[in-house]
Amino acid sequence: MKRRPISCFLIVRNEADRIEACLQGLAGWVDQLIILDSGSTDNTAQLCRQYTDEVYITDWPGYGPQRNRALAKCQHEWVLNLDADENITDDLKAEIDTVLSEPDLDANILRLPWQTYLFGKPLNHGRYSTAQGKLFLNKDGAQFKNSQVHEVLQIANPKARTLRHPLKHYSWRTYQHLQEKHLKYACILAQEKHARGKTGSLPYAALRFVTDFLQQYVLRGGFLDGKQGFFMAMVLGQYAFHKYAALAALQMQQDADNTPSRETSS
Repeated sequence: MKRRPISCFLIVRNEADRIEACLQGLAGWVDQLIILDSGSTDNTAQLCRQYTDEVYITDWPGYGPQRNRALAKCQHEWVLNLDADENITDDLKAEIDTVLSEPDLDANILRLPWQTYLFGKPLNHGRYSTAQGKLFLNKDGAQFKNSQVHEVLQIANPKARTLRHPLKHYSWRTYQHLQEKHLKYACILAQEKHARGKTGSLPYAALRFVTDFLQQYVLRGGFLDGKQGFFMAMVLGQYAFHKYAALAALQMQQDADNTPSRETSS
């Protein structure tokens, strides 16, 4: 049986320094390649046009809405959702070709092992080694959660199958980029929680630093990744702290704004 056709999409912005490594593995293999560029100020869009005619310049509505925009442009039932920092290997492509050629394939999500690199070495344990549902069957209302960050794929009656060969993931360019990215996500999540009426406190933020560090480093085996594993556990502890500290800061500001000043009350 011929391999089922694949639509692939990427949502990008200012990825000129690394997107070609991703596109080179996709061009000529996927049957449709879609790029949504949310206003790059470098030559990302120009580079993408060397690999596909379907490059669209858009605004930025958030991760979930942007992925749903791209999903609406996909012509084929099987959809591959990648980011510019992810590189697909020949071994993984061959495995996908084999699976999508099975006549009786009953899975509607194919989870790709995630091999995330931190400062030159892969993280083989913990959050960033979890297989990702990057390839899925786009039918029966499949969509991404309409959130600004951590947009989860929502699919009816999910039947997942995990492949063997990894997807290479190079998320962070530098230490500064790593910290900026996690702080940005933490603040966005705090704003979403605050809008839903959630509250936070600094003691809880400090507690979450400890528990999230221990979960990553001890319970999920991050210690087995050596220096990189300790580094990532610290970063994820900081991420949890920043998320709830930002939420506490929003609450404190709201309380201050709602408290009459002495001049007003006198």
